[in-house]
Amino acid sequence: MSEPASAPAQPAAPLALEEAQRRLVWMAPALPIDHRASAECAGFYLAHPVTARRSQPEAPLSAMDGYALRAADLPGPWRVVGESAAGHPFAGAVASGEAVRISTGAVVPEGADMVLMQEDARREGDRLVLTGTPPTPPAAHVRAAGMDFLADAPLLAPGTRIGPAQIALAIAAGHAYLRVRRPVRLAIIDCGDELAAPGKPLGPHQIPSSNGAMLAAMAAALPVEVTRIGPVPDRLDDLVAALDQAAGADVVVTSGGASVGDHDLVRPALAALGVTLDFWRVAIKPGKPLLVGRRVRAASREGAAPQVVLGLPGNPASAFVTGFLFLLPLLRAALGAAEPLPRTIPARLAQDMAAGGGRTEFLRARYDGGVVTLDPLQDSGAITSLARANALVVRQARAPAAPAGTQVAAYLLESGGIA
Repeated sequence: MSEPASAPAQPAAPLALEEAQRRLVWMAPALPIDHRASAECAGFYLAHPVTARRSQPEAPLSAMDGYALRAADLPGPWRVVGESAAGHPFAGAVASGEAVRISTGAVVPEGADMVLMQEDARREGDRLVLTGTPPTPPAAHVRAAGMDFLADAPLLAPGTRIGPAQIALAIAAGHAYLRVRRPVRLAIIDCGDELAAPGKPLGPHQIPSSNGAMLAAMAAALPVEVTRIGPVPDRLDDLVAALDQAAGADVVVTSGGASVGDHDLVRPALAALGVTLDFWRVAIKPGKPLLVGRRVRAASREGAAPQVVLGLPGNPASAFVTGFLFLLPLLRAALGAAEPLPRTIPARLAQDMAAGGGRTEFLRARYDGGVVTLDPLQDSGAITSLARANALVVRQARAPAAPAGTQVAAYLLESGGIA
């Protein structure tokens, strides 16, 4: 990411979503690069391009079980002179009137330019006769040398997410190891006097602390090393101590305490630790009181790049939406993703949608076959509708009411919004 000419000034009004995401992605910490076994790179992003070190295949291969022969000798008959099996090529060359028994994946012998499928031939001892239709064109069942890729060909660009197919391609291209950024060290802190650790007895004034587990599960699809801290009570000293405990993390996420109430102490705690506030409040619903800052760490600590701190709202739907729109893109950017931001897909409303308010809204919905059904329960404190949803429908600020059938933009949740 190219750095702006100067650090942007803190806005007086809430930032638009796109501007807030741009600034956050720019702040992503630069992580050290690891050499990791290709087979262990699932979920990482390439830090360097992958170029083929060999051709695939390096010699013509048969795509069928049958017989390798010369097309010029059609319609036969032929004399079978040997066999080419996968990993055990025929040692000689095929002369006119000769055929070699060949199996799928075996090297096509020198001199042969056609593979006749075994279903189209009959063998009588060493004699082979045509019984069916030869392939058209003659080389239809031959995988040419370099069909998949040639040596020195560019295969994968930096920033590509590595999945099963990318692992197979890299290994086939001769790369036993790949260069990727090391996993992100992520600390998640639950804040609030009302929170109790899961499984603990609850008073009437308490609720189980669930946001931290939710955010950790959201991040689990990426290469992250998560440290959970809390729940931390609404006392400045305790919150400062929790944030200091997370000093070795690349990214710190707090849940709750980022608003403007008397007991919202995340900002004062960050200020006490010298965290520079980059922006606070984003014009979205749910999730307006989002806080983002940076903490310069002592050079003696491993990785002296500034730590990025995200203060997320405490309501579960707000924490989820801001985690989806901000935490996951930040983690992807730190890991070197070429496209860290989630992308919307088009969908059609199953029912009427009311007009939008003054902020861009993200409505919980079910996506099925290109149609989205809005959940009737959109309160930011509701978890049931969050659990039912597999999509977020975007309702732009001050958007007019939309009838059923209107096309809208939606984020798919199960993929993290990444295709």
